[in-house]
Amino acid sequence: MHSPFYAPKGGHPPQTSLLSSKAVFTTAYAVIPRSVLTDIVTSVLPYWNVTRAWILSRPLTGFSETFSQYVMEVQPGGGSDRPEPDKRAQAAIFVVEGGMVIELDGVEHTVRTGSFAYIPAGSSWKLRNTGTEAVKFHWVRKVFQEVEGLELPPAIFAHEDERSLSAMPGTDGRWATTRFIDPDDVRYDMHLNIVTFEPGATIPFMETHVMEHGLYVLEGKAVYRLNQDWVEVEAGDFMWLRSFCPQACYAGGPGRFRYLLYKDVNRHVSLWP
Repeated sequence: MHSPFYAPKGGHPPQTSLLSSKAVFTTAYAVIPRSVLTDIVTSVLPYWNVTRAWILSRPLTGFSETFSQYVMEVQPGGGSDRPEPDKRAQAAIFVVEGGMVIELDGVEHTVRTGSFAYIPAGSSWKLRNTGTEAVKFHWVRKVFQEVEGLELPPAIFAHEDERSLSAMPGTDGRWATTRFIDPDDVRYDMHLNIVTFEPGATIPFMETHVMEHGLYVLEGKAVYRLNQDWVEVEAGDFMWLRSFCPQACYAGGPGRFRYLLYKDVNRHVSLWP
């Protein structure tokens, strides 16, 4: 089945290619275009079999502070019985191509293109590609910020088809969000949503807020305003936005513009450096 979402293809550009690119790295934002996600920038990970990862972000001075985001490519028969080395890390997974099985606390969950999984920190989980084609998925890792007296968040397994679009007020549904985690549930300290714009729709103001963002374009194209710059983006491009980086966009059409959006939520800001 053809996936509606863009996933990295790997390979290498020919020697005849021009060096020009929209790749940019600043202290306010970064753009990692799909053209740079080649074979040469992949990583292999301990205890993962026939798997490679494109690491899009990681905690770093002047870069991502709260999360890391990978695009994983697992070949048939591949996966891991020890996927997460850090017991403090929670996981949010979104499948962009293919299908696989996630075993959590001894219970198997079959996920496919468009599926979302939230795996709480400290969980016992495994992942296996039992199909005949490679599976590709986003894996967001974040250290969970526990709050004394607050119940720990449960796991979530869902598919985007099971979630209704929540329209922004006054947009007639032209700007809407698919939410996999209830935004009012303060047990969770992160969200991974899908934001959808119909052709010509906009964010009509410069958003400036405390939440850090990772944005991976699943479908379509747009012109995005990042700090003082306008950047053209398309399916397969990744953007990192630092806290308080001004941001807005115009969806370019002819089809929908959709991206996977990470943000940190529901916690006091740290007063320590």
